[in-house]
Amino acid sequence: MTFRQCLLTVCILAPATVKATDAYGADVGLAPAVLSKGREAHHVTRPRNAKSVRASTTPTHAAKVPSEQAEAIIVTGTHAQNVGARHSTSPVSVITNATLRRSGQMNLGDALSRTYASINVNPMGTNASALTASIRMRGLNPNQVLVLVDGKRRHTTANISADAGPDFGATPVDLNMIPAAAIDHIEVLEDGAAALYGSDAIAGVVNIITKKTNHGLNISSQTGANAYNGDGWQYQVGGDGGLSLGGDGYLHLSGQVYHTDHMLPKTYDHRLMGSSAPAGAYTGANYTGSATPSLQSNHFTSTPEETRENLSINFGKTIARDVQFYGLITYAHRHAEAFENYRTPSTAPTMYPDGFSPILTNEENDYAATLGLKGDNFLGFNWDISTTYGADEDKIGNKNTANLGMLSPEGDGCSTSPSSPYYSSGGCGWSPSKVRAETFRMAQWTNNADFRRQFKIANTVPMNLAFGAEHRLETYTVKAGIPASYEDGGVSAFNGLQPQSAGNWDRDIWAGYIDTDFHLTPKWNVDFAGRFEHYTDVGNTENGKVSTRYNFSRRIAIRGTISNGFRAPTLAEQHYSSMTVGPTGAGGLLGVDSPAAQALGAAKLKPERSTNASAGIVLEPVNGFHIEADVYQINIRDRIVQGGVVNGTSAITALENSGYLLSSNVTPADVTAYYFTNGASTRTQGVDIKADYLLHLRRYGNLALSMAIDLNRTRLHHNGTYDDPNTGAMAQYLNASNISSITTAYPRSKIILNAYWTTGKWDVNIRQTRYGETTSMLQYMDWATGTCADGSSQQFSQTCFGQFKNTPRWLTDLEIGYRINPRWHIAVGANNIFNIRPRKLPENLNYVGGQIYDYQSAQVPMTGGYYYGRVNFTL
Repeated sequence: MTFRQCLLTVCILAPATVKATDAYGADVGLAPAVLSKGREAHHVTRPRNAKSVRASTTPTHAAKVPSEQAEAIIVTGTHAQNVGARHSTSPVSVITNATLRRSGQMNLGDALSRTYASINVNPMGTNASALTASIRMRGLNPNQVLVLVDGKRRHTTANISADAGPDFGATPVDLNMIPAAAIDHIEVLEDGAAALYGSDAIAGVVNIITKKTNHGLNISSQTGANAYNGDGWQYQVGGDGGLSLGGDGYLHLSGQVYHTDHMLPKTYDHRLMGSSAPAGAYTGANYTGSATPSLQSNHFTSTPEETRENLSINFGKTIARDVQFYGLITYAHRHAEAFENYRTPSTAPTMYPDGFSPILTNEENDYAATLGLKGDNFLGFNWDISTTYGADEDKIGNKNTANLGMLSPEGDGCSTSPSSPYYSSGGCGWSPSKVRAETFRMAQWTNNADFRRQFKIANTVPMNLAFGAEHRLETYTVKAGIPASYEDGGVSAFNGLQPQSAGNWDRDIWAGYIDTDFHLTPKWNVDFAGRFEHYTDVGNTENGKVSTRYNFSRRIAIRGTISNGFRAPTLAEQHYSSMTVGPTGAGGLLGVDSPAAQALGAAKLKPERSTNASAGIVLEPVNGFHIEADVYQINIRDRIVQGGVVNGTSAITALENSGYLLSSNVTPADVTAYYFTNGASTRTQGVDIKADYLLHLRRYGNLALSMAIDLNRTRLHHNGTYDDPNTGAMAQYLNASNISSITTAYPRSKIILNAYWTTGKWDVNIRQTRYGETTSMLQYMDWATGTCADGSSQQFSQTCFGQFKNTPRWLTDLEIGYRINPRWHIAVGANNIFNIRPRKLPENLNYVGGQIYDYQSAQVPMTGGYYYGRVNFTL
């Protein structure tokens, strides 16, 4: 492959020397030429009489490209046509398929985290949330990031993150359910955009643009493992190809098969250490029999095992003059399993004489279909009418488990009488080892009509007018587990959902928007947008946005935006409830509308409201050297958080009032109950800096350099209060632990330095990533022996917590590739060569010894060094 062919996949070429114009013909100086990409009909902006450019939208395809510096056309954050990423009024970054592939990561969320400074992921999930992939942007909750596919709102997962922490309440779009082979590039809008897209677009927008070529075939296979542990093996086989439909249409098929084994860091279970326990530590579960299991029996800190199959069908065809029919169908199936805390041999000796580790399972089906018509001339307007239906279905199971109540004999903790609180419809003296605990289904049906036209006001001022309407129907279904999963105390690790917590809920959303983009002078652009939405369950909202950009010259421009936004509470946040059971206690999430939650102070949820402001500068100090810097501030009020946390007797009473029966051997201080609430106001401030430059080294090849920096800080501005029914006094919703999870569990800074060198048939990519400090206030666990300031015990306290800091870390990634011939390319790589891992928790913050890392911190992955090999075939 020639150097120019390589550069097509990087989107970084030699400096432009042509005079360019924007979509309205306004002079933007010696700007880069524009390389077409995306879902719209694109063209290359070039001077009159310039030769045409033909470029494949498939990054792995070889194509001849001009020497001008290429810049992708964007369709995110604007309704204007032919806007380049570096010439937008709001900051938009374009991440190519090739860049994602060189990250070495097989999952899309992980690949984005490795290549994009403002996006991070947790090192591990807990309970059912470990079975779904989610991303955080600018330190905010995954629910506050809007994900689009080809500009259409993507449906979210049905699997809610119900445990305390930064992702609490999240039902995000699961990026891993979209086949990676189908992705041409991703556009990330780093700005609030509720006025354009509606709810959720507070932290930003991720728009996944799929491939739409009618030719070519690309196949990729990759495998690798965590070399230091010798586990965590992964493999992936994917491919895509295009076919012509009658000469004026396309059919593009993409598929992927992925599998990963568990990655199991070494842990040492406190309960199996006998006399090693410190004086005053919890020892009720210690096991010191002759058949003591391995100290490393607890695998709670681990990555899930997962097998996933993905498929997408993308098509389009002209059916009449200026009218195109198009569609996108995606389907994915996932089977995933995650370990829960180990149970000692004394827990259920008749079933598991050597102890057991319950395993949560998820059998998931995710599917979506978009059909649409679009054209170029309806009363002078470009128009697009579409309908999209998407749904996610999750069957959450629990295997290698036991219902300890059912195991008891009749009359001794178990009863076959329906009037008994220990009733078991399946009988007594036995227990199933595998149950279905609950089933979720989240569906979304969206219908859009969009219109756009360019005008000239008084035949002088160019203007782009866009307007449209949207209707969205959202449904949420929760089904109870089988009786053995919840009766008589339920199964270990994850209690099944009870019938009183099951139900069907839905709502309609009606919206209309208008967006006007004015070029007041050849160098000054102003964009006004407004949107109205009506939710049948939470009322109305009006949102607006003003953006502007001024080009002083081709070397320097400034831009800024101010907007207000919102995020409506999800149906899951309004109605979901659950209970998880640990070796020593339990935690229950109470439905907001339940009597038990309202008795603790819960109230009906309201939409979150936000105000976003940003200002930036765009520089090209020398040809081909690009710098962008944007400062931002995001104020969120009525933020939906975990609130009203109680433990001990109050929590036990609340859970029992919700129908949950607790085992008699729990530690009361380790039983908690909580609910969702609009309990906080926060302010997030930060700076995003990006730069790139291409060095021509002549016979030594070419070196593409890039840098991305995200500086981020969130502060709590208001902590809501409520009447505590237990004390009769006013109490704050958020304790120190909850506050840290939304303010300091995200890295204060993240720096990505990347160098991509190509010479002859060789290519080398090296990446240095620095993760800044995170701080968490964590609960004192079973080996805690101290006292709080008020004299109470630290152990399982909800009033005093231990501060833990993950200090800054540098990670080094390396990939070396070789092109055997124009069709075959091989690569070997290592992510995190030096096996850097998060800091380990001290023993008094480490629950039963099995939770060795801070799962709230979105810092370095816990998997350590990872080595892989990849083969690509292009036809």
